[in-house]
Amino acid sequence: MTKKMHILATCQYGWPEPYPSLYPMEEMAKRGHYVHAITGTPNYPMGTVFKGYEHNKIMEETHNGIHITHVPVIARKQDSVHRLLNYHSYPITAKKRILELSNDYDVVFANQSSPVMMVEPAIAYARKYHKRVVMYCMDLWPASLCVGGVKKDSSIYKFYYHISKKIYRSVDIILVTSRMFKEYFVNEFGISPARIEYLPQYALSEFEETPQSQDKDTTDFVFAGNIGTAQNIGVILRAAEIIQRDNLTDKGKKIIFNIIGDGQELDNLKAFANQQKINNVVFHGRKPTEEMPRYYSLADAMIVTLTPDPLISLTLPAKVQSYMAAGKPIIASANGEIPNVLKDSNCGYCAKANDEKDLVDKISLFINDSNRNELGKKAKAYYKDHFEVGIVMDKLERILCHSCK
Repeated sequence: MTKKMHILATCQYGWPEPYPSLYPMEEMAKRGHYVHAITGTPNYPMGTVFKGYEHNKIMEETHNGIHITHVPVIARKQDSVHRLLNYHSYPITAKKRILELSNDYDVVFANQSSPVMMVEPAIAYARKYHKRVVMYCMDLWPASLCVGGVKKDSSIYKFYYHISKKIYRSVDIILVTSRMFKEYFVNEFGISPARIEYLPQYALSEFEETPQSQDKDTTDFVFAGNIGTAQNIGVILRAAEIIQRDNLTDKGKKIIFNIIGDGQELDNLKAFANQQKINNVVFHGRKPTEEMPRYYSLADAMIVTLTPDPLISLTLPAKVQSYMAAGKPIIASANGEIPNVLKDSNCGYCAKANDEKDLVDKISLFINDSNRNELGKKAKAYYKDHFEVGIVMDKLERILCHSCK
C-alpha cells in the first residue's frame, strides 16, 4: 500500500483558471494524499484578475481536496511589459511565501509551463529542507520564446537559456509530456536520461462521456483550446478558404470549422476571416470545461494544429488526449510528436505543419474514408491503453513516493 504523502505543489496558474496544472494533484488528493498548492492570483488567460480575487481578497481556499494558497502577481494583461512583469512576479512572491512554510512536506511537485521561473520557489523550499523536486514539464524553455519572435542569438534568449539550464539541472526528476522532450533535455542541457521520465497528460473524465455526433446537415471539424501563436490556427482558416473557394462538400453537406477557445491571436484571426469573407468558420469563444463535451459531440472530427517550429513540434498538446478520450477522429497539421502518435494510434490524418493545401488534402481523405467512424473507436482504444487517468496517475504516485525522503 502506498504511504500517504504530504505534497507541496507549485504552479503559477491553477484553479479557478482554466489550466490543467492542478489536475494531477487533485487525483493525488482523491487517493488520500495531502496536497498544498502555491499558485498566483487568478488572471489567466486574458490577464484580468478574476472577480472576487481583486486586491488579493482570496488568499487561501480549498478546491477538490487541495489547499490552495494564492500569492500576489502582476496580471498578464495583453502587452509584453505586463507579460514580463507577470513572469517574474510569481517566483518572487511565491518564494517568499513558500520559505515561510514548515518542514512538513515529503516531496515537492513543480508543474512547469511558461515561464520556467515558476519552478524557482519549489527549488528554494527543497534546498531549505533537503527535499526532492519532481518537475512536470509542459513547455520547453527557452525554446518557447522563439515562437514569440525571440531570436536564438539574441541577448534575451541567452539570458533565459542560462536561467532555464540552471533550473532544469536543479530539479531531481523531470517528467515530460512528450517522448521527444527527453532528447531536448539530454542534448540541450546535458541532463542524464536516468532523471527523465515520460508522463503524458490525461483527459478529464467529462470527455470520456462525450455524446456521439447526431445526424445533421453539416460536417463539422472542431478545434478546442488556447488560440495563440504556437497553435497556428491560421492554417485552419486558410484551408477553410480553399474549401469555400472550391466548393468542397461532404457528399453535399457543407463543411464547417468550429473554433472553441480564446487567446492572443483570436482578434487577428477574426479580422482575417472577415477580410477574406470566410463564412465556413465559426468562432464560439472560450467555454467552461463542463460545457466542452457538448461542443465535442458536434464534431465529426477534431483538429489540432501547431506552428512548424522544430522545438514546438516536440510537444504533445493535452487536447490530443481529450480528443481521443472523446472517441473522435483527429485531423492534424503538425510535425514531430503529433504525427507519431496519430501513426501509432491510426486514428486520423496528419498534414505537414502550416501547409493549408496538405490540410485540405487530409480533410478530403477523411470525408471520403468509408471507415471513418472506426477512427474514433481507435482513438478511444489508444487512449485507454496509453493515456487513461489511472495508468498515468499510478505512475506519478510511484514516482512521488520514491522521491520522498
